[in-house]
Amino acid sequence: MHELVQDYYGKQLQSSADLKTSACCDITLMPQWLKPVLANIHGDVLSRYYGCGLVCPPVLTGCRVLDLGCGSGRDVYALAQLVGPTGEVVGVDMTDEQLAIAKAHQAYHAEKFGFDNVHFLKGYIEKLDELGLESGSFDIVVSNCVINLSPDKDAVLQSIKRLLKPGGEFYFSDVYADRRVPDEVKNDPVLYGECLGGALYWNDFIQMAKRHGFADSRLVEDRPLDISDPLLAARCGNSKFFSATYRLFNIDALESDCEDYGQAVIYRGTIAESPHRFVLDKHHDIQTGKVFTVCGNTWRMLHDTRLAQHFEFIGDFSRHYGIFEGCGVALPFSVDDLREGAPCC
Repeated sequence: MHELVQDYYGKQLQSSADLKTSACCDITLMPQWLKPVLANIHGDVLSRYYGCGLVCPPVLTGCRVLDLGCGSGRDVYALAQLVGPTGEVVGVDMTDEQLAIAKAHQAYHAEKFGFDNVHFLKGYIEKLDELGLESGSFDIVVSNCVINLSPDKDAVLQSIKRLLKPGGEFYFSDVYADRRVPDEVKNDPVLYGECLGGALYWNDFIQMAKRHGFADSRLVEDRPLDISDPLLAARCGNSKFFSATYRLFNIDALESDCEDYGQAVIYRGTIAESPHRFVLDKHHDIQTGKVFTVCGNTWRMLHDTRLAQHFEFIGDFSRHYGIFEGCGVALPFSVDDLREGAPCC
């Protein structure tokens, strides 16, 4: 599988126009504040971008960030601007051709930004222990449509857990299926290269994350994928695929379910790109200045992380009121908002 992916992304694909599905194309509406950040990135880097979402969580100044499967470096160079000169971004990829593009334009970006705070390493995301990365040394780990390509996803999550600081987070976009994909899809080289063959059944991912210490995976956004090639669509059968962004917090005290302790938070409106509301995930859109009731896990995700300075906190864990209303285990993705004809970035 490593050889297949290296060949597909290093030799067969020369730009995002060569992709045969929308699985690895980002049709997410880009926020205004991010547009000038991407405008600073070299065109050669942008043209070799194969991501499936935006992996720019808020509050990044001074953070140390690891990008798994960084490819030509688009997200590395975007994040480099957001963490600033006091932060650092490390990109890891196994494909020589992609890394060559990323490194070739490092001096260009250093001059453009006024500082050089990025490093690129060649390696496998299943073997991060071989790269000399110190445990608990990263505030944030990101990945953009890459985990599905890994033949050992358990090893990837295990390493991410080790590398994150307490209160750090794994913020990433990837492709998921509404069911376990059949062998004929898994073993199809084109479907695998297009990020469909290696896609996890969404609930298998949730359970895998729990095994590695991420008790409460939070879905940020999602969209159904359009497989426009009729031959590839036929090979996929009845499986439905989704691009989704999740955030997993490295907080050992998180519980497996959302429990109610009578807590609430108030967002101060102090994050520059989000003055009127803060969106933690798909179900937590917190308006500035308004008391917002939360479960114990959400309280900790805000209180025990870099986000704490932007909130006021109400309550503690001294009294328990049972399960938090509205929690469930149904398909989390939206199935009715496919935007036909939406372009790839």
